[in-house]
Amino acid sequence: MSNETRDTVFIGKKPLMAYVTSTLIQLANLPSVTIKARGFSIGRAVDVAQIIARKRENAGYSVGTITIGSESLESQDGKTRNVSTIEIEVKRNTS
Repeated sequence: MSNETRDTVFIGKKPLMAYVTSTLIQLANLPSVTIKARGFSIGRAVDVAQIIARKRENAGYSVGTITIGSESLESQDGKTRNVSTIEIEVKRNTS
């Protein structure tokens, strides 16, 4: 593992607040963090961004650029499937 500070949080199946906490820790050291998810985790990624932006509004966080797309992945049965993706930038407001 390198000493670089990572600026991306990948959303999976952990509890929602684990990702919120991880993102807030990253934002303490960086001006912006990208939340990435694909497939069924997209809703959870949106929830993480909204919790940080809305509940922490007084702390000065906001949602920046949102990018949506799709990736072609090979499933276990060998077929190629398109999976939706999302990237949400959460940033510290500069006052």
